[in-house]
Amino acid sequence: MGNKNKTISFRVNEDAFEALQAIAEERDISLSAVFRDYVDQLVEHDGQVEVVPEADLEARTDEGEDVSFPPTVEVPKRFVREHERLELEAEHLREQLEEYKAYVNDLQDRLEDEEEEILLLDELDDEDESYQLR
Repeated sequence: MGNKNKTISFRVNEDAFEALQAIAEERDISLSAVFRDYVDQLVEHDGQVEVVPEADLEARTDEGEDVSFPPTVEVPKRFVREHERLELEAEHLREQLEEYKAYVNDLQDRLEDEEEEILLLDELDDEDESYQLR
């Protein structure tokens, strides 16, 4: 199947609509193209898109602020190593839990199989047969 276009519709208030129309006119594109560009950026950056007026973007750049988007963060190697250690420990605990569950299931199966062999002392008094405890 080919790549078919889909239609999305939603409502905005009149002020937002006029602002969007102004953006479209300023860029000399259609209003739908504004939304297509936004959606393309949203998909390209996995939902991490920030819409900022160009004046604010220029002000951030002038102040020396890093304006790369999506933002990146330096993580110390010790943090990464600790995270990996905790992931391995969690995996080991999950494996142990599965082993314990299997053991409990095995014990329950054995108990169900041996349930017929259990005799209650109160029931023995009512019967004429003799039993010997070992």
